[in-house]
Amino acid sequence: MSKMMFLACCYNDPDMQIDPDTVYPTRPECRDDAPKTRFKPIPRRTLSPRRWKLLFNEEGCLDIAGMLLRVQRGGVHPNIKGEVWEFLLGCFDPKSTTEQRNQLRQQRRLEYEKLKTKCREMDMTVGSGRVITMPVITEDGQPIEDPNSNGGARPSSEGSEQQTDGAPLPKEVIQWKLTLHQIGLDVNRTDRTLVYYERQENLARLWDILAVYSWVDKDIGYCQGMSDLCSPISIILEHEADAFWCFERLMRRVRGNFQSTSTSIGVRSQLTTLSSIMKAVDPKLHEHLENLDGGEYLFAFRMLMVLFRREFSFVDTMYLWELMWSMEYNPSLFSMLESNNGTSSADTKDQNVLKQCGKFERKNLQANKKNEQIPIAVFVVASVLEAKNARLLGEAKGLDDVVKILNEITGSLDAKKACRGALQVHEKYLSTVKAS
Repeated sequence: MSKMMFLACCYNDPDMQIDPDTVYPTRPECRDDAPKTRFKPIPRRTLSPRRWKLLFNEEGCLDIAGMLLRVQRGGVHPNIKGEVWEFLLGCFDPKSTTEQRNQLRQQRRLEYEKLKTKCREMDMTVGSGRVITMPVITEDGQPIEDPNSNGGARPSSEGSEQQTDGAPLPKEVIQWKLTLHQIGLDVNRTDRTLVYYERQENLARLWDILAVYSWVDKDIGYCQGMSDLCSPISIILEHEADAFWCFERLMRRVRGNFQSTSTSIGVRSQLTTLSSIMKAVDPKLHEHLENLDGGEYLFAFRMLMVLFRREFSFVDTMYLWELMWSMEYNPSLFSMLESNNGTSSADTKDQNVLKQCGKFERKNLQANKKNEQIPIAVFVVASVLEAKNARLLGEAKGLDDVVKILNEITGSLDAKKACRGALQVHEKYLSTVKAS
């Protein structure tokens, strides 16, 4: 196919004329209050279904550099988001063949079914199509009669390792069961403006994924905010097991934010990093925020905790995420996750390897910062603060003013501009740190 013919196909591709809001429709009564969507697929920029197929060779190996180029230019078409996100989050190695991925996918589906079966043995609500919204157990492991499970009362005899032999429940089981109603309460609040969650089975699917994850990751369990991160993945991936493993990969990136002690929560470390970045790139604004008693940057807590879910529409959040993940991408991601090794093995002098990295990661490698794990999300927050520099300096007389100014960005942020600003702040930060 000649270049001119291919370009003509791009412009005439009916897939590129799709309105994302029709793929993820908002309930009519919520449309006036929901943030407006800015993202629209753009020919020759957005990764289209047609271009996506052309990025694989005969064996099914993916041209990751070509994929990243398109995603960073214009995001991912709604019809292929699930497939693309699996690569961006490191579920699959781009060098793998179609057959290898099918085998791995099948293995993971079987593993998920085993995990879900184990959870169902502990509580029969798992996989039942219902959602628990009231406590099912006391802190000392005693069952609570007839908890509300959205689908009606659940008999106390239905369900679980509820010790038919009278033996006490293991501590880890008690801990898990104590989280189930909190997951349910959060699931019922998550993305309720979407038509998708009017169906009980979709709520139950999200609850099942989070309940199983809470059992798998016993150190973290379930924390508020996880439902916001899991919801888009549950929606775009058709198979529940695939959605679970994609979410598990996302949690590998952000689980540190949810690790807490009696005195602090993990996201504080990113807020401390944000403070250092702002001090380096905009000392005047940083000093002003410090004088307002905002030097700990707690006003940015929510942005980092749920990756800007409140600041963008549902569609634009997904666009922002895929931009960030593509910019952070490292060709060693799959092997790092499989081996639980957080260190990149990428050769920083190999130009072919650098081409397979996202823009943000490439700069880190070139600056010998491959072991410095500052996520791009922190720089996105910094770029938002930089964009509001004049207002924050001129109008903010207290922390309440800072919060008010930042709250006004909801629905008005442009994901592409925010990421472009993040790259500029990142480059300035690297230069400042190098100079010092």
